[in-house]
Amino acid sequence: MDNYIERILSARVYDVAIETPLEHAPTLSKRLGNEVLLKREDMQSVFSFKCRGAYNKIFNTLKKQPDLQGVIAASAGNHAQGVAQSAAKLGIKSIIVMPRTTPQIKVNAVKMLGGKAVLFGDTYDDAYTHARELEAEKGYSFIHPFDDPDTIAGQGTIGLELCRQHPDDIHAVFIPIGGGGLAAGIAAFMKYLKPETRIIGVEPADANAMNRSLAAGRRITLDQVGLFADGVAVKKVGKACFDLCQKYVDEIIEVNVDETCAAIKDIFEDTRTLMEPAGAISVAGIKKYVEKNHVQKQQLIAITSGANVNFDRLRHIAERAEIGENREALLMAAIPERVGSFRQFCQALGKRNITEFNYRFANNGEAHIFTGVQLRGEPDELSDLLKQLERKGYAVTDLTGDEMSKLHVRYMVGGRATGVSDERLFRFEFPERPGALAVFLNTLGRMWNISLFHYRNHGAAYGRVLAGIQVPAEESSAFEASLEQLGYAYWEETQNPAYQALLR
Repeated sequence: MDNYIERILSARVYDVAIETPLEHAPTLSKRLGNEVLLKREDMQSVFSFKCRGAYNKIFNTLKKQPDLQGVIAASAGNHAQGVAQSAAKLGIKSIIVMPRTTPQIKVNAVKMLGGKAVLFGDTYDDAYTHARELEAEKGYSFIHPFDDPDTIAGQGTIGLELCRQHPDDIHAVFIPIGGGGLAAGIAAFMKYLKPETRIIGVEPADANAMNRSLAAGRRITLDQVGLFADGVAVKKVGKACFDLCQKYVDEIIEVNVDETCAAIKDIFEDTRTLMEPAGAISVAGIKKYVEKNHVQKQQLIAITSGANVNFDRLRHIAERAEIGENREALLMAAIPERVGSFRQFCQALGKRNITEFNYRFANNGEAHIFTGVQLRGEPDELSDLLKQLERKGYAVTDLTGDEMSKLHVRYMVGGRATGVSDERLFRFEFPERPGALAVFLNTLGRMWNISLFHYRNHGAAYGRVLAGIQVPAEESSAFEASLEQLGYAYWEETQNPAYQALLR
């Protein structure tokens, strides 16, 4: 430990890094009954903590090799930007080997920071192998993203700052773990100065290399890792990182995609900043820890490690956040195929908002629907709802935890219908307020059979609905009068070519 404490105290990081603030998270603190503090490493100039370790490593390498012309690294993310920025600051060249699958925004960021981006292979392992080949060819020094004492010491300066910024007792610090460099550095310093503070690592359940390694007492190599939290998607943790975490990390908590998305939303509500998934898993870990251990009125610190989120990922994050917060259930139910059955099912749900409804006519007997139901986040609420529906005669399957349903089935319910007659298709805009769907069903669903229905609450002022309604020709006038009585904006889409080709 003494060796690492000396390295951390003498680490050279502030030529590129700032001392990031330790911010109170008022909304999250109130909800969890503890004081939750966020160590905002997302506020670094490269939007992650990686610049600390990269600069400290390159600076110390140059001290030993003053004639060094350049450095090389393999990375698809934040380490790449940290190395490029640090090398430019120190006046040397940098080559960053990145998989060809790296998003263009990250490639451009490396170039803007003065690095040369080389695209090679389809995976990090391919990029790493090529980077090592270029290292030997060019005589550059390889900068490892986590498994190096100088890199670990650079990240450990966060622990030093925490002790200075929060001199009082800290119950626990929650740290994202990928390769383990961040956790190793912070844990070494915190356990030296505040040994009573619990150090808790947080990993994705589908990229849990450190947790499995600690359980086995040796480093485990994962066959594959989930890539949602790509900043911590590592198959094998560093050797030095493992040794330090084995000594100084008290516990590892695993979190899933939905819990991570909910944490991104929690942080946004308190900071108006969007974290990348790897930057938010520490908050997901706090929530899980509080629920499991029932701690109250404690000081809990989360390292928000980065905010390099791809913009196109936001829709997925928003879609899954409510499930991760236990505020939405996804259900499949069988209902009779007759006029009014959808309205009766909604009444059976009680005073709950429908967040989603997918349905397509299949036959004249039984209809299968896919629906989202808003929950209040109360214990046993979902199980009570399922029992309530079963008592009313509905066969219901809970799909809330089913990954295939959340990723695919919800968008695929439907297709062509056989045996449906007199169908007309309409788009509606519902005012997004309680009871809007009930008004629709009470106005139109009592007299005409709904043969297709798709709705998803996206948080906008208006809900957008696609509905197929069976309207015999002799009832057209009465139906159109009911449309006007409904008062919702609508557009008929019966002649839409997509409908004619794919749904009719």
